[in-house]
Amino acid sequence: MLKVIISGCNGAMGQVLTKTIESMEDVKTVAGIDKNTEIYNNNYDVYSDISSYKGNADVIIDFSNPAGLEGLLNYGIETKTPIVIATTGLSSENIDDIKKASEKIAVFQSGNTSLGINVLTSLVKKAAAILSESFDIEIIEKHHNKKVDAPSGTAYMIANAINNELNNSKEFVYGREGISKREKNEIGIHAVRGGTIAGEHTVIFAGMDEIVEIKHTAMSKNIFAQGAVKAAKYLVNQDKGLYNMDDLLS
Repeated sequence: MLKVIISGCNGAMGQVLTKTIESMEDVKTVAGIDKNTEIYNNNYDVYSDISSYKGNADVIIDFSNPAGLEGLLNYGIETKTPIVIATTGLSSENIDDIKKASEKIAVFQSGNTSLGINVLTSLVKKAAAILSESFDIEIIEKHHNKKVDAPSGTAYMIANAINNELNNSKEFVYGREGISKREKNEIGIHAVRGGTIAGEHTVIFAGMDEIVEIKHTAMSKNIFAQGAVKAAKYLVNQDKGLYNMDDLLS
């Protein structure tokens, strides 16, 4: 039985993850962490600070906020508990902290835990390697009207994957307004917010008289919860280090 602590358990994704785990026979939530401890009647105890939990756990799954990352990493290091970090909006400082923690424990970090979006990322890397010389690259992401960060962590993940494939030769441009002529070395990234869109990402390769579009649409948040559990099951069998969806898929 895989024992899980859910960080951000009373947020939208935390509740989806709670229900996903409840439907599984080999996974159990043993504690939740959330600043709002009592807004849901969860079937596990919820703490405002992870250090207050004195029980055992095999792994932490984090769908919370970057502000709580330091405490999670410290707890993980102190208790030797692996951490799956699916929180988005991470700063460069957050990424540095994650890398340092991964020198002591196993850490899995991804801007998107959907298996489908990670297949898309693999496909766009191949397309970029072939098309980048004569095609312009644009990324459009759409999310619900309550999403805080923009562009999405997934959009950054896709853009970084493309840029790494092209030896970091591209610059990111966020939206366009006024006089803004496109330069050859740009990757345009555009964020749309509205309604209840779970998540949609389109990568456009626009060339002379032809367009290639690669698109992924999330129909619900369930896919992210399922992917996070897969990541957790993978991570508990790994040594210390930093892992991502590429490692899981391979």
